[in-house]
Amino acid sequence: MPFLRFLPLGLPTVFTQYFLPAKSLIMDRFTKKKRSWIMSRVKGRDTKPELKVRSLVHKLGFRFRLGGRELPGKPDLILVRFKKVIFVHGCFWHGHKNCRRAELPATNVKFWKRKIIKNKLRDTKDVKALKALGWKSLTIWQCKLKKPAKVQSRIETFLNQGATKYGRH
Repeated sequence: MPFLRFLPLGLPTVFTQYFLPAKSLIMDRFTKKKRSWIMSRVKGRDTKPELKVRSLVHKLGFRFRLGGRELPGKPDLILVRFKKVIFVHGCFWHGHKNCRRAELPATNVKFWKRKIIKNKLRDTKDVKALKALGWKSLTIWQCKLKKPAKVQSRIETFLNQGATKYGRH
């Protein structure tokens, strides 16, 4: 809002609470309709980060299954022979700690906080359930894919732990 630039810094909270419209301080750059359209386009599977991780695992010579609906958390990649799974998490949706991509939107903060916290709790519960079933899991964060060599090394270490000489094909 144009008049905000004339307000002194350190303005008392009371002034902003009672004299400025609440929505003027927190604005989404898109209309509600446009934001709804954008959010409806967010994919749940075959995302770019997921495809990148699949490619890295495949290059390492490992074969895997996709979308384990029978396992807790529906892991993105399943390596049955090794009893290992890989989750590819978007930093925003899964609340990656200390990540710029995980910042909450300025609008509807209560909703987003509750949603992300529930996602994080569900992720923790799913990993514990997998562990109880004898599965090992690895989580790859979207932001870490900027350095594919590091991610590939991490995946290779994870998949080779406990692998026998004949465990790979």
